[in-house]
Amino acid sequence: MTVTFFGHKDTPKEIEPTLRTTLVDLIENHSATEFYVGNNGNFDTMVRRQLENLSQTYPITYNIVLAYIPTKKSEYDSFTNTLLPEGIETIPKRFAISYRNKWMIRHSDVVVTYVTHTYGGAAQFKAMAERQGKTVIELSE
Repeated sequence: MTVTFFGHKDTPKEIEPTLRTTLVDLIENHSATEFYVGNNGNFDTMVRRQLENLSQTYPITYNIVLAYIPTKKSEYDSFTNTLLPEGIETIPKRFAISYRNKWMIRHSDVVVTYVTHTYGGAAQFKAMAERQGKTVIELSE
């Protein structure tokens, strides 16, 4: 099973224990083995930290899905396990995050979110995942 993530860039650090518990449950009880996460904001940072930690214990793989082709070495040096969605090189920069997020939804079975308001990208992509029939796990409830 493949899991992806969407959350607000200002997600509070207090949700990290809930995030970890959710990840462990997905791995141990639902056969989650592959994870896709972005690289924008607090939520993505927490997810990456937990996946890196859990990958030391569980046989999982995770990829940081980039929205932009790195132009400087420093833009990707701090990340391992990165990938670019196929076709991203043809997308105008202003649409790249949206394109990347749609790609992540298409390639995932489950979407874990932290959405506390109905506007913004995290809410938009949570709603898209729901419309596409993906299983959505909301951490803010």
